[in-house]
Amino acid sequence: MDDVANKIVSILKKNMKEPPETIALDTKLSDLEIESLDLAVIVFDIEDTFGIQIPYNANEEMQDFATVGSVVERVKSLIGDKGAAGAAA
Repeated sequence: MDDVANKIVSILKKNMKEPPETIALDTKLSDLEIESLDLAVIVFDIEDTFGIQIPYNANEEMQDFATVGSVVERVKSLIGDKGAAGAAA
């Protein structure tokens, strides 16, 4: 796993009551038994860690955040968008 993935896995584990020993990129978020309040804290923590804002649309985001890997890809995409916006400014 790369640095972004490792940071996201660390954030997930930090905010879970009983984190599994290993979390892989193909681990489904639904299998992690994350409560909705914990999920909100996780999203805020990810945003703070990477300096991004994760737009929330319930229908789209649930598909985007099906697995740990999909969260990693979405965060990388937002980091890339932020970098492109900064370069254009």
